[in-house]
Amino acid sequence: MTSLVVLADDLSGAAEVAGVFLDRTSDVSLTLDAVIGSATVSVVDLDTRALAAEHAQSLVSSALRSVPAGARVLAKIDSLLRGNVAATVRALSARGPVIVAGGLPLLDRVVRGGVLHVDGRPLADTDLWHAESEAPPESLPLMLDAPLVTIDALSVATGVVVCDIESDADLDAVVAAVADRPEVTLVGTSALAAAVARGLGGTATPHSVSRTGDPVLVVVGTASSVAVEQVRRLAEDGVRLLTVDAGDVLAGLADARELSSALRDGSVALTVTGSVDVARTRDLSVALAEYVRAGTDGLSVDLALTGGETARAVITALGIDTLRPLGHVHYGAVVSVDPRGRRVATRPGSFGDRDSLSAIHSYLTGGSPDTTLRPKDTAMTSTDLSTLDLPVVALTMGDGAGIGPEVIVPAVLDAKVAGWCKPVVIGDAARLRLAADVLGVQCDIVSIERIADAEFTSGRINVIDLGLLPADLAWGELSAVAGHAAYEYIRVAAELAVAGDVQAICTAPLNKEALHAAGHIFPGHTELLAHLTGTEEVSMMLSTPKLKVIHVTTHIGLLDAVAKIEPGLVERTVRRGYEALVRSGNSNPKIGLCGINPHAGENGLFGYGEEDQKIVPAVEKLQADGIDAVGPLPADTAFFLAGRGDYDLIVAMYHDQGHGPVKVLGIEAGVNITVGLPVIRTSVDHGTAFDIAGKGIAEAGSMVEALRQAAELATSTADVG
Repeated sequence: MTSLVVLADDLSGAAEVAGVFLDRTSDVSLTLDAVIGSATVSVVDLDTRALAAEHAQSLVSSALRSVPAGARVLAKIDSLLRGNVAATVRALSARGPVIVAGGLPLLDRVVRGGVLHVDGRPLADTDLWHAESEAPPESLPLMLDAPLVTIDALSVATGVVVCDIESDADLDAVVAAVADRPEVTLVGTSALAAAVARGLGGTATPHSVSRTGDPVLVVVGTASSVAVEQVRRLAEDGVRLLTVDAGDVLAGLADARELSSALRDGSVALTVTGSVDVARTRDLSVALAEYVRAGTDGLSVDLALTGGETARAVITALGIDTLRPLGHVHYGAVVSVDPRGRRVATRPGSFGDRDSLSAIHSYLTGGSPDTTLRPKDTAMTSTDLSTLDLPVVALTMGDGAGIGPEVIVPAVLDAKVAGWCKPVVIGDAARLRLAADVLGVQCDIVSIERIADAEFTSGRINVIDLGLLPADLAWGELSAVAGHAAYEYIRVAAELAVAGDVQAICTAPLNKEALHAAGHIFPGHTELLAHLTGTEEVSMMLSTPKLKVIHVTTHIGLLDAVAKIEPGLVERTVRRGYEALVRSGNSNPKIGLCGINPHAGENGLFGYGEEDQKIVPAVEKLQADGIDAVGPLPADTAFFLAGRGDYDLIVAMYHDQGHGPVKVLGIEAGVNITVGLPVIRTSVDHGTAFDIAGKGIAEAGSMVEALRQAAELATSTADVG
């Protein structure tokens, strides 16, 4: 048969692809960097996912020079199009025709009209790229500057073309169309690789994995809710859990002798806890890998590695340059052997059910693989965090007469939220039980006195219960009692934040009229939290999947807003927004500042020179400090450019200038973020909705998103690839 070379951009993806061929041929190799093996199927991890585009393109080009004559080339890309897809395709196009057949139908990731849809929604309309520094591509043809063609036309296609993929049958048709054209390079996900494997026909005798008696080191590179349960399941099997502090690992202070000692007694699951700057996550992966190398030096140890970046760093630190895949434990979890005979299991960080790591450990110590799990059976998410020490988020209940309780209950119970953070509600347990009854939701709502008393298990909601609401409080009616209770929820959350007991605050909506009726005269959450935490100045930032907006002024009249704007305030506002975006993973955000007047004053035609007096000096100072700030811009132009991805953050000068465009883009996906407090505060960008309160029809999507962003921006997180 014609040999096949697969170029992958990360280790777990490379192993995943190698695994799909094991049922068809036993002659499969997995090598690192640009070293191409001599096997019938040679899978190469180029580790380009996080590299600069030019560097990635250069590595792909270098690898292509080593491809044997007549071999088929397949490039494995991320099913969400993250990484250097365009750079990879550019390099491949120098070899000959390229067919891009993306999509992973089994996970409802399909390409329709050239647009990647995830669970029925265009990728660009989701928040699945929230951790990326750029906006997601609108379509593959636009991303690659390539035409969209039908599958029927692939047999004569030249150059780079894109085709729609809505089913595995489409993928099989793509492979069949180019069966006699080995010069054509295929680009797609593991689903395309599986179609190529199906085209090979035949079956292979699986390799056996005999018991060695060696302990297994499980390095956990993910903190999804499933991963937390997976580690607990390992502990039930008697595997020792060892946690190291991220700061100690980075500083080289973590004592590897503790790992060595633990491994001499048996298998160990290694996790990381503590805070680390998001810009140093790759450094942390490398430092953790060095800790593993030192801790396993001189020992015979098998490995189980989850996550992409951490797994690759460990493999590199141990001097492993090639792996021979042996078989599956379950879908995505592949066991290989290195040249020294050490078994290495790799798995994408978010794959597998609760028993995944237990099954891998059992397999490596002599058990049998479970190959029945398919992608639909896995808990696969886009989140790849790195620490089981998830941030604790204080979730205030807001006005109990509004929809706050009804959006909190389903949001806290959402499995995605459990993988992002540990939410503790500050509110009223009885009111939450009423909301659960209205929604028809069965759950365990537990009153606790302290954060330390919280237990995070499926179906449980932890509540610091202030007991301030009467049992007969009417839904949807203004109440000073509810207004005072909402104030108290915020007060307690602020105290927890100042004490360091929580790492973020997320707020359900309060009613300003009810708040004022209770004697608490604050314009809203932002000003109230600033008062309670002793913070002199904070900023409001609105966030949607497509747009982020920060406000120089908020809840004051327009004339007062213009009077209040001055260069220092503008500069401080931009810096707060810049720091928030850097914390969320965007190391160099591009920031656009709106003008005050129509057309940003149009060189003095409108207004009295406010832009030159109030905004330009701030922009000049920011630029001098290396911040990519541009402005003043006409507001309508600024939002148009931001909507298409030219800016990461827009600076609005007054309340309605920023709120209007965000709400047009989709209030249901909007999140209100307060920056400048001791901790980040996020909130849904909608009100108490008295008209629908108590009816069980409120949507919880915005609250789920608010919790996600609270976790993302929290003051105590660590990320390991």
